[in-house]
Amino acid sequence: MEHTIYLVTLVGATLIVAAAFSSLIAFRFGAPLLLLFLCIGLATGTDGLGIPFDNARLAYFVGSLALAVILFDSGFGTPLNALRQAAGPALSLATVGVLLTTGLFGSVAYYLLDLSWLESLLLGAAVASTDAAAVFFLLRAGEINLRERVRSTLEVESGTNDPIAIFLTITLVEIIAANANPEARVLVTDLALGFLLNMGLGAIVGIFGGLAIVRLVDRLNLDHGLLPIFVLTLSLMVFAAAGAIGGSGFLAVYLAGLISGNSDIRAVTILKRFQDGMSWLAQIIMFLILGLFATPSQFPAIMLPAVLLGLFLIFVARPIAVWLCLMPFRLPRPEVAFVSWVGLRGAVSILLAITPLLGGLENGRLIFNTAFIVVLVSLIVQGWTVGPLARRLGLIVPARLGPLDKVELELPGSAHHELLAYRVAPGSPVARGERIPRWARPSLVLRDGRSMRFQDMGRLAAGDHVYIFVPDRYPGLLDKLFASRAVVDPEDADFFGAFAVDPARSAAELEAAYAPGLTEEERKLTVGDLVTERLGGHAEYADRVLLGPIELIVRDVDDKGKITGLGLSLEPTAPVARVPVFLSAGEIGDRIATFIRNWRKRTKKQSAKAPADAEPAPQPVVEKSTGEG
Repeated sequence: MEHTIYLVTLVGATLIVAAAFSSLIAFRFGAPLLLLFLCIGLATGTDGLGIPFDNARLAYFVGSLALAVILFDSGFGTPLNALRQAAGPALSLATVGVLLTTGLFGSVAYYLLDLSWLESLLLGAAVASTDAAAVFFLLRAGEINLRERVRSTLEVESGTNDPIAIFLTITLVEIIAANANPEARVLVTDLALGFLLNMGLGAIVGIFGGLAIVRLVDRLNLDHGLLPIFVLTLSLMVFAAAGAIGGSGFLAVYLAGLISGNSDIRAVTILKRFQDGMSWLAQIIMFLILGLFATPSQFPAIMLPAVLLGLFLIFVARPIAVWLCLMPFRLPRPEVAFVSWVGLRGAVSILLAITPLLGGLENGRLIFNTAFIVVLVSLIVQGWTVGPLARRLGLIVPARLGPLDKVELELPGSAHHELLAYRVAPGSPVARGERIPRWARPSLVLRDGRSMRFQDMGRLAAGDHVYIFVPDRYPGLLDKLFASRAVVDPEDADFFGAFAVDPARSAAELEAAYAPGLTEEERKLTVGDLVTERLGGHAEYADRVLLGPIELIVRDVDDKGKITGLGLSLEPTAPVARVPVFLSAGEIGDRIATFIRNWRKRTKKQSAKAPADAEPAPQPVVEKSTGEG
């Protein structure tokens, strides 16, 4: 017995270390890291090194706990401004998109596999949600700096669509297992009522749980070493409490993380670092367990239909669902195309595919194996192409610099203070002589390896490291002082234009200097308002507006979305790859309106032309009768 404990511990630790080392390969070559985790699990399973593991209940239990940890960390790290910016598109994808994907995928699965309609929809529900871990890693590992609107949409969608898919999957398993009446009326009624109860209870528990976490952390004077464990345990209590009363524990734990992460919670920096590490550990354990549970020797029997289903999901089902969900939001077609492609499936889909086995369904193993292959296809096909596609669609923007390090320091009798460490970036406001606000307390400056008092340094220079005591509500303001402006190196200069334009200047000056063909109304606007209007009322960092021979590029916006910096390029960039599909509702309406206007014009011309052609025939009769009279 004692040797068994040591052996199990050794094997488990070895697998985790191997998965951690595989991250070096992934970061070096941009490979989908979670695919490597899965492969390590497969290689050590029954058909690999021979480690037997066929406990579906244990795999589901461990995977659920790991997913709860990941969702809490996802919510904790999602800022409210990202949620507000992407709430409409992301929530549409997380609800309607999951339903559409389930229906489309299930319809094709019914004809490719030996499954009933309900079992086919069950398979569709299992693979309907995207994987937050896979999406976040690929965007980070590939050093992809996306436009903020696209990144926020992908992050919020991947964090919120899991509860919907989980609810659909469990409900369908229960209906099939109970041999319920499969009529559409009964199924829709059960789904609607169950969905409202499940999501409602989960939301209530999550909101109150998040508020309770913030209150307890602030009230209890816990040691810094114990505090992160305390918060993690509270998040799991929220997850369990919501599930115990019939609510969605996954929605509850995500909302608890969202609320606590956006509150003035104590030791937020320590909590983020701990949760980041725990999230990585949870991902490794979940993928290794799911890889061990799979049996690759069973894959060849269903390989062809499963691969076809994976390709159908990537190239048909996901794009159609995304297009229909994002149609009302007037997003540019390249952004819609990218969101439709970055719909990676991962551990959640494999985890949900275990539920048919737990429910004792006859085709449970077939559903699990198919879902596993679909996930492999998604990670292989989509995981290697995210970066190149983002560049092809023109969605990559230069990164903004911020603090290199931020450490929280609690002073006696004064909570919510932080010690921030900045590196002065070339071209930043402080490097150009702008003063640090009075509420910030610079305490130390490092220059060329020597430490000096801030008062003795004089003007800060590029490359200096500055340590500042500051209330934790102000770091966002300091970031702008220490971050470089948009133009830092030649590549960024090419992107943002060689000339700076004051957004407060009159647009009439642009017309006088470059003759871009502005209307009389546009000439009365400021340059910033003109750009905002051309962008549909909302400007974002790195947005571009083509005006005749020039192009205006948004270099910076404030917290309220007002343009504070513009660049001007006399050599407009080449247009990005055109996407012939993914028209928004506004574009469809514009095209319909244009068609109707053109059709009316043609009708009027034909109506006006018809009497003129018919006039010579009766004219002699009229003239003749008039002459005789």
